[in-house]
Amino acid sequence: MIDDASMTALIRRRMPDAEVHIVDLTGTMDHFNVVVRSNAFAGVPLMDRHRMVEGALAEARADGRIHALSIRTETLEQTR
Repeated sequence: MIDDASMTALIRRRMPDAEVHIVDLTGTMDHFNVVVRSNAFAGVPLMDRHRMVEGALAEARADGRIHALSIRTETLEQTR
């Protein structure tokens, strides 16, 4: 299990300007939908954006705190 603040902190270590919105999909704190908005994504293809988020959360994935993850990425300039 991982809480929203810890997951946000992991993402912001890699992307300090990130706006992070997290939804716990099952109530078990290990299945999430995450939306990350960051200028770090500017000009970066979708798959690479997702790899950036997965890389930021790799530690929590490896130790089982995150079991399932759905990712949406946007730049800060993109509309919500």
